[in-house]
Amino acid sequence: MKYVAYYRVSTKKQGVSGLGLDAQKQTANSFLKEGDLIVKEFLEIESGKKNQREQLEEAIKFARNSKCTLLVAKLDRLSRNVSFIFTLRDSGVDFVCADIPDANTLTIGIFATIAQHEREIISRRTKDALKAKKQHGFKLGSPQNLTDYSRTQSIKSIKENTLNNEQWKIALLHIRLQIYELKNRGEKVTYLGLSRHLNENCIETRNFCRFHAEQVKRIMIRNGISK
Repeated sequence: MKYVAYYRVSTKKQGVSGLGLDAQKQTANSFLKEGDLIVKEFLEIESGKKNQREQLEEAIKFARNSKCTLLVAKLDRLSRNVSFIFTLRDSGVDFVCADIPDANTLTIGIFATIAQHEREIISRRTKDALKAKKQHGFKLGSPQNLTDYSRTQSIKSIKENTLNNEQWKIALLHIRLQIYELKNRGEKVTYLGLSRHLNENCIETRNFCRFHAEQVKRIMIRNGISK
């Protein structure tokens, strides 16, 4: 299979330093099977809130003309806007997301809708939490109160939380898609079956362990997902 890879970073600094880009390339390369080949790569330096993507348009055009499949390292690298992803879906170019191999032109809309909904919930909760802190007299953004050690620990914590959130989002998306597909086929949805699906697709917990049925149950209850 021949692929055209598309990567996106939010700032020029990330593009130059490789922050975020290296992880996307690693994800894309890990997706490839024996005999697969990335024939061309396109890098976009643009905020996820904006849908003007010159490099993505070029990548789609190249993929269409060369009859290649567009390979996106991560679904959230495409856009935060569901309608934009639907437009890409209807562009006539086959594409896959390396972090969610089960996604296809039929199910990508489900993933995108869920991803946008979860981002909106997280954003709203964050704003509400900050507002509550301010109302209680808590001063936000005071770097003079931080020691060098505190700054180092803060950066470490942010990196770890980012990784955990990524794993958490991927697990949630896989669970929702698997439930959707099982119900469409008229098959029974079980916590054990969902945990097996996650493990078979090499989806790990926040602690890089295999999933168990009880963990899947807790995740679904916590996020309001029903069988």
